[in-house]
Amino acid sequence: MLARSLEGPLRAALSDTPVVMLVGGRQTGKSTLAEALLKRRRASYSSFDDPRLLAAARVDPVEFLEDLGETAVLDEVQRIPEIFLPIKASVDRDRRPGRFLLTGSSNPLFVPEVAEALAGRIEILTLWPFSAAELEGRDQLKVAELLLDPDHSPRGVHPVDRGDLSLRIVRGGFPEAVEREDEQRRNRWFSSYLTTILERDIRAIAGISRLEELPNMLTALALRSRGNLNKSALSQDLGIPVSSIDRYLVLLERIYLIRRLPGWHNRLGPRLVKSPKLLLCDPGLLCHLLRWDRKRLLSDPVSFGLALESFVGMELAKAVDLDSGDPRLMHYRTSKGVEIDFVLEAADGRVAAIEVKASSTLEAADFRRFDRLREILGPRFVRGVVFYTGDRVLSFGDRLQAWPVSLLWEGA
Repeated sequence: MLARSLEGPLRAALSDTPVVMLVGGRQTGKSTLAEALLKRRRASYSSFDDPRLLAAARVDPVEFLEDLGETAVLDEVQRIPEIFLPIKASVDRDRRPGRFLLTGSSNPLFVPEVAEALAGRIEILTLWPFSAAELEGRDQLKVAELLLDPDHSPRGVHPVDRGDLSLRIVRGGFPEAVEREDEQRRNRWFSSYLTTILERDIRAIAGISRLEELPNMLTALALRSRGNLNKSALSQDLGIPVSSIDRYLVLLERIYLIRRLPGWHNRLGPRLVKSPKLLLCDPGLLCHLLRWDRKRLLSDPVSFGLALESFVGMELAKAVDLDSGDPRLMHYRTSKGVEIDFVLEAADGRVAAIEVKASSTLEAADFRRFDRLREILGPRFVRGVVFYTGDRVLSFGDRLQAWPVSLLWEGA
């Protein structure tokens, strides 16, 4: 089994928190990681995907918990929200750390009564599909920490082979998709995955009848992933009311199919566009939705650029979720159309700006979009970085650098 970078933070949470919840999309490896920890902790294991256990817990959740023993792993706990209040009562009687490890394919914080029941008693960790570094069997690059550190820069790495990079993108990071070397079999898995999500999870948590609208909406979001979310344009293109767009977006975010990046704003700056930018959870899923294979990426620079930006964006998102410094990942756009793909802000206000270019060569003009942000922030602006497909870390002026995209899987 490939090691997961989240295992360390998960162990730390279990050492000092009564209830730890591991959340993330289906088939990202939550149960596998939980079972690996279970072997060392001698905890009982119950999956609410088992209809018998689900029925028993619904009849009497208090007795169900009492029969579990001192330490328990409860898998797919979002299927039985009524168990959260009994967990709260049990923890209030006995606040020993690591008593309950919960996993779920739906974010519990979207359910007010669940969030209220476990406030102050729970730590929530998110497991996304494999990162590029995890697939290489390497330690996760602390890229967020590195980007926000003014005193250190990475070294050079091996050249980026575009064929290899395109494979990394279309393969994505879902464990079962990664294992399928045949492209047709991998696409078949993605199709089945989406069908399962729509027919099972979304119907279960929302009772939506017109599920056929969601694949088209996901595809439209994939095509628009480089720009700001425009719900009115999306509504017009899809023929779906804006009110339904809002509801669908919440659901897709709740089950970890999309990641919302807020717009960065600063009261000292120019008028900024605050609408969010959306990332699909996995570049392989994006390519499947858009019917892009490796040949398409290698022959079409526009497609390759969009897919590469999605790949880098989710690598940054995974790194941010692992960073104990609690940085925020956002994007930047002014009312005059100046855009920066990603903005990383530390808790103390330090900022790094990131662009993605599907090119092995860069020019000074590629860094000009950082000028205004650097001017606004002054010393708070740590650096502007362009991730590109070259093999050297290059300086392009004051706090401006080019970093090879292969740093994301080779490490610093």
